Amino acid sequence: MRLVTAALTASLLLLPACSSDEGKPKGESPEQVMATAAEKLDATSGVDLTLTSAGLPDQGAGFVLVGGEGTAVHPDSFEGTLNVKAMGILADAQVIAQGGQVWIKQALLGPGFRKVDPQEYGVPDPGRLLAADGGVSDLLAETSDLEEGESVRGGEDNKEVLTEYTGVLTAEQIKAVLGMGTGDFKVRYEVDSAGLLRTVEVTGAFYAGEAPTTYTVRLVEYDVTKEISAP
Repeated sequence: MRLVTAALTASLLLLPACSSDEGKPKGESPEQVMATAAEKLDATSGVDLTLTSAGLPDQGAGFVLVGGEGTAVHPDSFEGTLNVKAMGILADAQVIAQGGQVWIKQALLGPGFRKVDPQEYGVPDPGRLLAADGGVSDLLAETSDLEEGESVRGGEDNKEVLTEYTGVLTAEQIKAVLGMGTGDFKVRYEVDSAGLLRTVEVTGAFYAGEAPTTYTVRLVEYDVTKEISAP
């Protein structure tokens, strides 16, 4: 159950390059672009997101987060399905977070939703992923060594032109939002021409004693409205 619940954290985030500057977000510096992206993330009503992973540890016991999808809504709600691996077996866990409370539904834990306290596992409330203070937008402001990269194709049918930005986050910064990890993390963002954050890719030691793991969150849709309530 520990890593099933830890999977909520992810609830806190690769495409061919193109040479055109078309579609690059406006901004005098990478820091300004990140600041604008953070403001837009804080201002949206909610987002639909997907989570994928690469380089997962081969842990025979316990649970490892694999991926998932869901909806995060301001100010403090989340609903979705996360994929985890337990002793080599893939399983899904339904997650609801609202008003500072979190519930999960997973077959190994029995029928129905079970209320959990993420703090017991050292992980944050997934309902706070969009929090203006302590959410994903904080990572944008805190990223060091920011550099603008290539233009890439993304979005539906690769119709959008996105701009890459890379940088570094510390374990303390990652833990504040995701609740796990040690050492420095490499981060890669993709921002569209409207200044919206579309991709967050984080690589580092999420699992102690294991090789670096990469988690990629794609923000598929902004301005989502959804009523999320306790089960």
